[in-house]
Amino acid sequence: EGAPKVTLVGKGVCFDTGGLDIKPASAMLTMKKDMGGAAHVLGLASMVMRAKLPVRLRVLVAAVENSISGDAFRPGDVLVARNGKTTEIGNTDAEGRLVLADALVEACAEQPELVVDCATLTGAGRVALGTDVPALFCNDAGVDVAEQLVAASASEQDQVWRLPLWPGYREQIDSKVADLKNIGAGPYGGAITAALYLNEFVEAPEDGADGGPDEAAETAQPPPWLHLDMMAYNTGSKPGRPEGGEAMGMRALYRLIERRWGSAAK
Repeated sequence: EGAPKVTLVGKGVCFDTGGLDIKPASAMLTMKKDMGGAAHVLGLASMVMRAKLPVRLRVLVAAVENSISGDAFRPGDVLVARNGKTTEIGNTDAEGRLVLADALVEACAEQPELVVDCATLTGAGRVALGTDVPALFCNDAGVDVAEQLVAASASEQDQVWRLPLWPGYREQIDSKVADLKNIGAGPYGGAITAALYLNEFVEAPEDGADGGPDEAAETAQPPPWLHLDMMAYNTGSKPGRPEGGEAMGMRALYRLIERRWGSAAK
């Protein structure tokens, strides 16, 4: 009962056409992989459970399909998230952050000791780091945990690389008609603006700890949060790594959880 709470969130877009802002045909060929983040958290959960690590594990999979139909969401729509924040749709192909936003609000509801989300979120992350290295972002509460994950990734040869959650770019996701916009104002820093968007939904529950009084809510802080923006796919075959879906950062995340809380099982 007293074990730490760890919540894993995965983007599970089972196929991504881009929606009404439709992708080119060539870009759609690998979009079965857009559930790679969900696959990662399910794989990581399996590792944690097999090892019987002493954590209270919660896994949230935001499973959807981004397709075109008569009731598909449109550019210019304003959507209301689980926490009441509104988002203007600037591009329907930036759908992953919309479903992750609701999942992150729910993830924070139980005030876990750690929230981790994994997502095949942006092409900008791949431009910055290539296809093999996930981009890692964290909030202020997660800085120490992020440093530990980077160290674990090096020792496990399962590299992740930390990028800044740069507040100077926050204005790029401002909207004139809503609280937020789901894409940045310009062509640069797309992985950062996507992470800044998600950060808007990593917050302490309004009712405070365990449904406590308003005073508790005012002092409550967001949980430590790690966001991994990954390819989750090998674009070509290498020894031991065939072309197709690939675990990236999963072993490093497991080692992080084991090192932080695994000793409690001894």
